[in-house]
Amino acid sequence: MIVLGLTGGVGMGKSTCAQLLRQRSMCVVDTDDLARVVVEPGQPALGEIRNKFGAETIRPDGSLERSVLAQIVFSNAAARKELEGILHPRIRELWYQQIQSWRREGQTLATVVIPLLFETGAQRELDATICVACSTATQFERLSARGWTPEEIQQRISAQWSIEEKLAKANFVIWTEAGLDLHVLQLDRILSAVSSHRAPGS
Repeated sequence: MIVLGLTGGVGMGKSTCAQLLRQRSMCVVDTDDLARVVVEPGQPALGEIRNKFGAETIRPDGSLERSVLAQIVFSNAAARKELEGILHPRIRELWYQQIQSWRREGQTLATVVIPLLFETGAQRELDATICVACSTATQFERLSARGWTPEEIQQRISAQWSIEEKLAKANFVIWTEAGLDLHVLQLDRILSAVSSHRAPGS
């Protein structure tokens, strides 16, 4: 089974690309979804977060208070690293288990969506990587439309490698600036190349 990694800058089109892959009946696991699973009430990670970052990170109903935790970790690089140390190993184990399950089923192609793919070294466990990207101006426009402040946008961007670094390491690139039709065209060309066992990036 060929396993692809999908990454890109925040707001640059990863979710759209993942949706297009699912529409093609492809196996897709998104680590953002897994990140929510590992902090559900009763999960060990949630207790570790409470112990590390304080009771204010937990809502009265026992669930994670995401806005409070985000304020803590995106304004403090050391705190963010501590949170990553709690979450990343658990998330990695879950997507690895999913890949192994698909492999046993005889699936031929799967994709893991990982925002911090290169930052965590996950590319070493993947057959090829795809990076979705757009201009900085478009990125800010998209994130502003989510209701994020300029400060929040900059904090999120600073928490990742620059898009230039991601693009330099990726085997394939999808430029999402020009709209969905071109996004689809680029994705289908990549899938065709991968499916025909052409060398990554060729």
